[in-house]
Amino acid sequence: MDPRRLLQPSAVALATLGLLVSGCTDGGASSMASAAASGSSASSPSAKELQPYYGQRLSWRACGVPGFECATLRAPLDYADPGGEQIKLAVSRVKATGPGKRLGSLLVNPGGPGGSAVGYLQQYAGIGYPAPVRARYDMVAVDPRGVARSEPVQCLTGPQMDAYTQVDQTPDDPRETDRLTTAFKDFAAGCKTRSARVLPHVSTVETARDMDILRGVLGDRRLNYVGASYGTFLGATYAELFPDRAGRLVLDGAMDPSLPTAELNRDQTAGFETAFRAFAADCVARPDCPLGTGTPAQAATRLKTFFAELDRRPVATGEARPLGEALATTGVLAAMYDEGAWPRLRDALAQAMRGDGAALLGLADSYYERDADGSYSNLMYANAAVNCLDQPPAYRTTEAVAKAAPSFEKASPVFGKGLAWASLSCAYWPVKATGSPHRITAEGAPPIVVVGTTRDPATPYKWARSLASQLSSGTLLTYDGDGHTAYGRGSDCIDTAINTYLLDGTAPTPGKRCT
Repeated sequence: MDPRRLLQPSAVALATLGLLVSGCTDGGASSMASAAASGSSASSPSAKELQPYYGQRLSWRACGVPGFECATLRAPLDYADPGGEQIKLAVSRVKATGPGKRLGSLLVNPGGPGGSAVGYLQQYAGIGYPAPVRARYDMVAVDPRGVARSEPVQCLTGPQMDAYTQVDQTPDDPRETDRLTTAFKDFAAGCKTRSARVLPHVSTVETARDMDILRGVLGDRRLNYVGASYGTFLGATYAELFPDRAGRLVLDGAMDPSLPTAELNRDQTAGFETAFRAFAADCVARPDCPLGTGTPAQAATRLKTFFAELDRRPVATGEARPLGEALATTGVLAAMYDEGAWPRLRDALAQAMRGDGAALLGLADSYYERDADGSYSNLMYANAAVNCLDQPPAYRTTEAVAKAAPSFEKASPVFGKGLAWASLSCAYWPVKATGSPHRITAEGAPPIVVVGTTRDPATPYKWARSLASQLSSGTLLTYDGDGHTAYGRGSDCIDTAINTYLLDGTAPTPGKRCT
């Protein structure tokens, strides 16, 4: 369980839970914000140093889903040494279907950090985005450095990850605290052992620079982009670095880049509590609710009691991994990302309370992207690597976490303690953070649409309000509803507003609100 795992559910995840032309090849420093402004210690390379990358040609080939093409993009491993080692990044596209004049490329990113943009494109965005958008844009994705097909960060074996996900994250005594800190240390050590080459070079700033190389190679004068969840931070960072190259940017399920890690984690804890209360209100109105038929607060107490029971005595799942408190909590959190998962969560909780934890374990496995054969995607490894590089640790000692835990429990009586202790994970990271919290204004960028959902569990609505106010050209679009992100999730009002912006550049009226 990681409080900063911010991922828009893909079509596959939604199904699992029941429930992303003239060339311009100038590279350089003239349009880059300073390293200090971006929160990165890396120096800005010159246009001349980057010219070999902006001048490369992609060799497209058929791949994956019919109609999609794939290629490999080269970028500097270290932007402070662009003439040194290179990193290879996986790119995919599906061409505009027509009719209508082609508007260029539309880059998509589903979030994470650690979510595969190529997988999101091929499984959802490239076939599921509104037809008028796909008609006018080539839909494009690049797996960020360290993610999926782009030299992925690796940390643990499948059995090691199984053990890691079962470690108690609500320690009750010094022995349990030591066991948890040892798990964090072993996770970090595994990443260092298996991924030492890429680990220092997977920051959001570096990925944003990769995106600009891709923009130039594709021949687009400006970058058009839809980023969800963590992808909003990536898109805002791009606008900060390259405001004169920013095109039509949609930042859906926004993060607030100005907040320190501890505050981000506490806000997200409150976001999950808000989402759970919405689930609980729906559940207790049903006669078969496994959390009773009282109030949402009583349902929360019942769930917390159940978690405590699992902490003492896990239940069987039909396989070697029993369902303890850690996995059960992750399973519940996974279902908070989309209200379409609520029926499955009700059933899973009911079964687990009867002694069969298989369904709730399945929800946790979906969150961790664990396959039936016991293997994991690299989502959680990349997630930690990017998060721990982008900002200093929330807390550095167990004493600091213990002191902060009551504020987390106030934010969420159900999830607060576990999410407070999860905030310690970056304390043992083998690479020093290169970023820091800061406001992003992106002076000079054209209108940027920031989308916020009022009961979003992973990216609380107030983050969207804050980012929209920070951006000099930010426009807030509000979805009054449940779930994580808003575009393409059933609101005609949201989809029409974003489609209009993407197709003709007209941003929504300030303060526009949809249901």
